[in-house]
Amino acid sequence: MEHGYLIIVLLLLGMMAATVPVFMSLFFSGVLGIFIFSHYPIMLVVQSFFRSMDKFALVVVLFFILCGNIMTKGSIVDKLIKVANVVVGFLPGGLAMAGTIACGLFGAISGSTVATVVAIGGFMIPALMENGYEEEFTLGIMTSAPVLGIIIPPSISMILYSMVTNVSLEGLFLTGFVPGIMIIVGFSIYSYFHARNKHYVTQPVPSFKEVVAVFKEGFWSLMLPAIIFGGIYSGAFTANEAAVVASVYAFIVEIFIHKDMKFSDVKTVVVSSAVTSATLLIIVAGATTFGRYLTLQNIPGQIADAVTSQIHSPWVFLLAVNIMLLVVGMFMDIISATLLLTPVFIPLLYAFNIDLMHFGLLMTLNLGIGYITPPLGVSLYITGAMANRDLIYVSKSVIPFILIQLVILGILTYIPALVLYLPRVFGYLG
Repeated sequence: MEHGYLIIVLLLLGMMAATVPVFMSLFFSGVLGIFIFSHYPIMLVVQSFFRSMDKFALVVVLFFILCGNIMTKGSIVDKLIKVANVVVGFLPGGLAMAGTIACGLFGAISGSTVATVVAIGGFMIPALMENGYEEEFTLGIMTSAPVLGIIIPPSISMILYSMVTNVSLEGLFLTGFVPGIMIIVGFSIYSYFHARNKHYVTQPVPSFKEVVAVFKEGFWSLMLPAIIFGGIYSGAFTANEAAVVASVYAFIVEIFIHKDMKFSDVKTVVVSSAVTSATLLIIVAGATTFGRYLTLQNIPGQIADAVTSQIHSPWVFLLAVNIMLLVVGMFMDIISATLLLTPVFIPLLYAFNIDLMHFGLLMTLNLGIGYITPPLGVSLYITGAMANRDLIYVSKSVIPFILIQLVILGILTYIPALVLYLPRVFGYLG
């Protein structure tokens, strides 16, 4: 059937609207499309299904998940928050700034927004409210700041984007530092003026002795991101090896130095990480199956031809793609969306001469905003459950922070030099 792909796409949308799990929607839609509307053997689906999970690049994802769970179980998170607080806690809105910085530090280890919401939000939401911050502002910033978990490397979505496009993972990681710092600065400036207008009580300026004591206590925690990035960009080990080193280091620190984790906790952490990893792999397999159907039907090529015939400016194309990705992020998780849409965009990026690394960052930020946009923004539900507030209340609280991120997204979209500066300095771009 010439337009059979329309039936399959409608079937996919219908299943997702009926709240069928995303990986099942993608898998069954892809299988039916290949079986009914193509001449390829169904065994091709089985091969694609297993080949999608048999990729060495996924090892880095699995170990960063493990590393994030170790930190959440132990006290590394608490010590990172203390360090951030002693640096900016005495400023107006300083505690909120500390929460934002802590999200950046935790994201620089875990690579996950959800893990950052749970780990940092669990500490900071009660702390902010106990110090007189409004509940709406508190939920807004601690729902929004964890997007840094997928912007500041290592980022699980960037790893998957690199796997699909074959761009340098190390170079792609570097694109996240400048945007991550811009988000931290943007949120901190907003927190400063909001706190001044509301006359929040500020914490006393810490003495030099207190600063030294906090940094001494947090030394081993701060060394974790230093080891990850220092090792990767010094050439001591690859990104995959960095994930393993980070997990081993976190175990040693929590068990033998901080002594906040017992040997009996190791099994719980490993099993929890395995379950999370298995969930991720199932989503990867489902998205790959549907992606294989699209490839067999040459859907990406058809879309590329249709778009390039209507749009002739890269600027207009990027604007349209940003809007589309923001909408997609409202309804689809970032892992599925990255795996499904990246192959569709690749021919378009070549047609408009858009750098793959630049677009990888834009795609990650766009879909990351989806974590805090209804109706399916996961972060909204997590912080809502923490504070016993409904979706509407939490959604209203994040509006100022969404606007800040949209402004930053616009800047990064049309000034690609900001995104590509570090990859170029480190030799990952010509």
